[in-house]
Amino acid sequence: MAGVVAPPLCTWLVAACLSAACGDAAGKEKQLRRHGGAMFGSSRRGRPPGARCRGGRGARSGGIPMAIALHPERGAVESKKPDIKQRRVVVTGMGVVTPLGHDPDEFYNNLLQGVSGISEIEAFDCSKYPTRIAGEIKSFSTDGWVAPKLAKRMDKFMLYLITAGKKALENGGITEEVMNELDKSRCGVLVGSAMGGMKIFSDAIEALRVSYKKMNPFCVPFATTNMGSAILAMDLGWMGPNYSISTACATSNFCILNAANHIRRGETDVMLCGGSDAPIIPIGLGGFVACRALSQRNNDPAKASRPWDVDRDGFVMGEGAGVLLLEELEHAKQRGAQIYAEFLGGSFTCDAYHMTEPHPEGRGVILCIENALADAGVAKEDINYVNAHATSTQMGDLKEFEALNRCFVNSTKSMTGHLLGAAGGIEAVAAIQAIRTGWVHPNINLDNPEKNVDVSILVGSQKERCDVKVALSNSFGFGGHNSSVLFAPFK
Repeated sequence: MAGVVAPPLCTWLVAACLSAACGDAAGKEKQLRRHGGAMFGSSRRGRPPGARCRGGRGARSGGIPMAIALHPERGAVESKKPDIKQRRVVVTGMGVVTPLGHDPDEFYNNLLQGVSGISEIEAFDCSKYPTRIAGEIKSFSTDGWVAPKLAKRMDKFMLYLITAGKKALENGGITEEVMNELDKSRCGVLVGSAMGGMKIFSDAIEALRVSYKKMNPFCVPFATTNMGSAILAMDLGWMGPNYSISTACATSNFCILNAANHIRRGETDVMLCGGSDAPIIPIGLGGFVACRALSQRNNDPAKASRPWDVDRDGFVMGEGAGVLLLEELEHAKQRGAQIYAEFLGGSFTCDAYHMTEPHPEGRGVILCIENALADAGVAKEDINYVNAHATSTQMGDLKEFEALNRCFVNSTKSMTGHLLGAAGGIEAVAAIQAIRTGWVHPNINLDNPEKNVDVSILVGSQKERCDVKVALSNSFGFGGHNSSVLFAPFK
């Protein structure tokens, strides 16, 4: 990096090594000349008279290209690697903020009953928009979860994130006493967002039209996608891995798998992970309307999100957050935690095809599922429940369906709408709740299924019994991002 000066000790070591190397090279050159040649022709060829080695004053170059690298003993490095084979990851807590409730049980009971969270938008006047419906959260309070001073300044995606994160801790039995006993250097937060602080950023642009002096001094940090995780970690005092991932609508799954990998590798014992988004604002609605992605079934909002149905006309935007508390198995056992499910593994791939359309042959999706199975060490036949990404779009629903095995398949989005970066978070909760309860929620609005869809493997209009062996949850995003994660009952 320009302008960076190496510490004196480093400079001395490099100079000493190069000097020794050049001196050694010069010795070899003399030896080669005595035998009448060099490795690559004459040792003098291509070297100007009087040329010297860079590292040692007066040392003659042997004309032999050299690269010097200092490496610690390989055995010493390998001996420090943690044994990750035995580190199992379990789910010990869940937190949600959704259009169908802010408690994991309330949320899942509404899903089982087939309740729709889609309604007319009330947050702002959208009468001039062709889409006027969304999975909007009508009632939400940060009381007891976020400090009032921060609550007034933060974007909603951060408020949802912090609230869901703390609810996951509460759900996981992380009391104040337990919190004080945690090694906070081995606890991390990895909660992402697809859109970040859109409202904060939008308000800043409006203020700038008047003067930069009118801008919120927090508009930059509070608009970035990482700041939700950062503020939550600061609040908890957790000093382990702390960052966010933004891969559009695949965000939550990317965060969940990366968080699990930190535990698997022995870097952490506890991780909060998932996603949060709050895109139901004028610029968010307008942006998706402009790219013609949204349903316009305004006269019947509850029927608008209809994955795999012939009459689907686009997805319905939603908002909220879904956060999991992941824990290393022995750590969870030691504190007597309730274990809801085991995280088996997952995968990411890229379609490398189009910015918004899935690959016509579904290659990226198929590869993602296959890699996830390999990572989890399970066969495709072991999966008997899939919480599909299925957003109610023409191409996406079908391409995903073609990659699925014969098992129970449903789409949470038929009731919640598409929560973008938070979708995978709440859908992971739905998959875990299916494992816990033995019930899978219905697919609503599937009145006229696509001809290419085998309805026998889709959950019907009512909840169904399912003894889940392995649950697969898929999330795919703009940019060709594919992600799959797998959960199973803890045994």
